[in-house]
Amino acid sequence: MSRPGQGVMMQVNGLGFPPQNVARVVVWEWLNEHNRWRPYSATVCHHIENVLKEDARGSVVLGQVDAQLVPYIIDLQSMHQFRQDTGTMRPVRRNFYDPSSAPGKGIVWEWENDGGAWTAYDMDICITIQNAYEKQHPWLDLSSLGFCYLIYFNSMSQMNRQTRRRRRLRRRLDLAYPLTVGSIPKSQSWPVGASSGQPCSCQQCPAGSTARAPPSNAILGPRSARKAAPRPPFVGRRCPPGGPPVPALPVKNLNGTGPVHPALAGMTGILLCAAGLPVCLTRAPKPILHPPPVSKSDVKPVPGVPGVCRKTKKKHLKKSKNPEDVVRRYMQKVKNPPDEDCTICMERLVTASGYEGVLRRKGVRPELVGRLGRCGHMYHLLCLVAMYSNGNKDGSLQCPTCKAIYGEKTGTQPPGKMEFHLIPHSLPGFADTQTIRIVYDIPTGIQGPEHPNPGKKFTARGFPRHCYLPNNEKGRKVLRLLITAWERRLIFTIGTSNTTGESDTVVWNEIHHKTEFGSNLTGHGYPDASYLDNVLAELTAQGVSEATAKA
Repeated sequence: MSRPGQGVMMQVNGLGFPPQNVARVVVWEWLNEHNRWRPYSATVCHHIENVLKEDARGSVVLGQVDAQLVPYIIDLQSMHQFRQDTGTMRPVRRNFYDPSSAPGKGIVWEWENDGGAWTAYDMDICITIQNAYEKQHPWLDLSSLGFCYLIYFNSMSQMNRQTRRRRRLRRRLDLAYPLTVGSIPKSQSWPVGASSGQPCSCQQCPAGSTARAPPSNAILGPRSARKAAPRPPFVGRRCPPGGPPVPALPVKNLNGTGPVHPALAGMTGILLCAAGLPVCLTRAPKPILHPPPVSKSDVKPVPGVPGVCRKTKKKHLKKSKNPEDVVRRYMQKVKNPPDEDCTICMERLVTASGYEGVLRRKGVRPELVGRLGRCGHMYHLLCLVAMYSNGNKDGSLQCPTCKAIYGEKTGTQPPGKMEFHLIPHSLPGFADTQTIRIVYDIPTGIQGPEHPNPGKKFTARGFPRHCYLPNNEKGRKVLRLLITAWERRLIFTIGTSNTTGESDTVVWNEIHHKTEFGSNLTGHGYPDASYLDNVLAELTAQGVSEATAKA
C-alpha cells in the first residue's frame, strides 16, 4: 500500500502514462552520488516546466533562476543534468505526487547540517513527515524508508537511533510545485527513443539487449513498492539499423586518460543529440570508496599497535616558554657573522634586523646573530623571535631554509577522535594482506587562539573520514607514525578547502591519506606502489619519525 500523498504507479497501455484527467504535482529530481533522488526547488521546477512547454527537446539553463546552479544545464532530450565546468552528467527525472501532499502545498521540511545550513529532505521523506505532522503524531520513525532516524515534532528535532545525536529540523512554507493535468508526451520518456523494446545490434550495446530504462514521466510509487529497472550501459539514442557509427564520448573520466576533455565531451553529446544525430555517452567507472560491510566480530586490533582509539582535546598552552627562551635553546651566538642576507628579513647579517623598531624584546638586540645547532643556518635573533611569535608557539622551531625541526612540532588540529582496526578485506595490490582502516572524526566547533579566526565557528565537512593502509610491516609503521602525528595535532588544520573554496573549515594538513578503498580513480586509492614511502617522507617533514616518536 502506498502512503497518503505519495505517487502511485498507474499502468496505462504498459507505458506508465497517467490518465488524461488526473491532476498531479510535478517535482523534478536529480540522482546524486549516493543513488538518491534529490528534488530541485519549486522555483527551479517551474522554470523547467516553462521551458518544457516551449521545447520538449531543448535545454534548461538552471542559473537563470538560481544563482547557485549557474554551472548546470538540463538537456531534456537525454534527461541529464550537465555541469559545464567539470563535464559531470547526472540523470534527472520528472516525478509526480498528489496535489494535497507537501509539494502541492509548498511545504518543505529541512534539517540543519554541521555548518548551520538547512538541507531539504528527499521528497518522499518530506511527504511522510508532513503526513505524520498533519495527523498530530508526537514522533515518526523513518526506519521503514531505510533511515535510522526518529523525528520528534514537539522539539522539532531529528535523532540518530545509533549515535543518539540530535539535529534541528524545521517546516518551511515555500512556493508550491507546478501542477499539471493530462498525459505527458512520449518524447519525454527517458531516454528518448529507447521505448521500442527491440534488440540493439550496435557494437557498443550488449548483444540482444531488450532492457528499457524507466520512463521519466512514470508516476512512481513508494520506495518499498518500486522495482528497480535494469540500467542500460549507455545513455542516448540507440543506433538505427544501418545508421552511421555512434561516437562514444566519455561523460566523466576521473583518471584523465580519455582523449576528450569531459566538459567538451558532455557538451558535444548534448549538441549532437539536439541536432537529431545518434549519440551514445559512456558511463565512466565509479570509485570504490568503501569495503564490503564488516561485522563487529570481524573487526580486530592491529598487531603491534596498542589500543584502537586516540582522542585529542583542546590545546593547553605552555606558559613557561617565552619566545626568547625557545630561540636561545636552539641557537648559538655568532660574534662575527658573514656579510650575507638573513633569509627572514632580507637584511644583511652584519646590519641590524629588519624587525628593529617593529618588535621590541628585552635582552634581544636587533644586531645579534645566531646559528641553529644542527643545520648551521644563521639568522638575526630578533627575526627568529618574530617568526616563532607568529607561529604555533609550541616550543619547537623550524629552520626556514632547510625545514629542519628543533623540538617537537605540534599543529592546530581541532579536537576529535582517531580509530584504527583490521578488517578482513584486501586492498588492490596487496592481495595477501588484510587492511588497516583508520576513521577520523572531528565535530564542528569554535576556533581557538591558534586558529585563523579565533572565536569564529569552523565547519567539519565529510566526517567521519575513512582511510586505508595495507596490514604489512611498512603499513603498520605508517599507522604508528600517523598516531603520533594525530596526537601532535598535525593531521588536520583549519583553513580554506581546495575542493569547495569554503573558508574556516577542517582541511588535510600536508600528510596524504588513501580514502578510496577498492580503486584508484581519484588518485587517493590503490594500487600505488610509492604511497607508503611518500607518506613516510611527508611525516618526516613534519618532524614525525620512528626516532622522534620514541623520544
